[in-house]
Amino acid sequence: MNEIVLKQSETTDPQHQPQELIRRLVWKICIATLILMAIGSATRVMNAGLACPDWPLCYGEIVPTRQMNFQVFLEWFHRLDAALIGVSAIALASLSWWYRHHLPNWLPWVSTFALFLIVFQGILGGLTVTELLRFDIVTAHLATALLFFITLLIIGTVLAPYQGTGTVDKLPSVGIVATVLVYGQSVLGALVGSRWALHQCFSDAQLCGVMYSHIFGLLPPTIAVLAIVFISRRTPALHPALRRLANLAGSLLILQLLLGFATFRLHLQVEPLTVAHQAIGATLLGTLVVFTVLAWRDGVAPQQI
Repeated sequence: MNEIVLKQSETTDPQHQPQELIRRLVWKICIATLILMAIGSATRVMNAGLACPDWPLCYGEIVPTRQMNFQVFLEWFHRLDAALIGVSAIALASLSWWYRHHLPNWLPWVSTFALFLIVFQGILGGLTVTELLRFDIVTAHLATALLFFITLLIIGTVLAPYQGTGTVDKLPSVGIVATVLVYGQSVLGALVGSRWALHQCFSDAQLCGVMYSHIFGLLPPTIAVLAIVFISRRTPALHPALRRLANLAGSLLILQLLLGFATFRLHLQVEPLTVAHQAIGATLLGTLVVFTVLAWRDGVAPQQI
């Protein structure tokens, strides 16, 4: 009964309503960003990155109906999703400043940082077209998208209702290490993809060093994620949410390794596998971010925000 009264009071609390509005918006943008990265991966593996030869329009039109085919649709829809996320990021920053007196002091500034990232992401998106898919720009494009994704997840997780148990052992520190390593491995994978290193290594033995750096680079993040799973299982009284997130991270890691092996063995010939490899990698990174933030809240500030 007390929980029902508490929930009712939260929904009528004028200070709680803006925070709830921001939190729901952030999670929606997170989902859209994950979809955006998957579509971006599909655009790359389907050689659709230059399907629209101009930017920001496509064949000089908002909707290129006369030139529309599957490749053009991928690139056009990728831009559409990015534009919607950009508008949502503007709304997020605007609402954060408008309701700043009812929100944590850090939220408007972090929301502004997220807006900066998505603007920078849009600039990089344009440069990928005008610079004809230059590999360093394509790599930075994904790296910025992942950083934007991480920023949103941090906002959403800090604002989420959570009452920890105060028992996390070394999980916050291990979570940070695992998150950084997986992010670095993801960026390295973007470099392999943007330079088509796997194809070039198999065809004429070029860029094999880039390819093998990604393959052997999986060892540190794998150890870090497994450490989270191991420590979580051996930590008594760990919050059930943290335990579930740790198990999810372990499962995603296994799936990611299997997808990576299949992609390597099939020489990137099965495009859905490559797209799934990218999407699962981003999902693993997101899971680690949420786990780490909750573990930090549990250990440093075990109170409901």
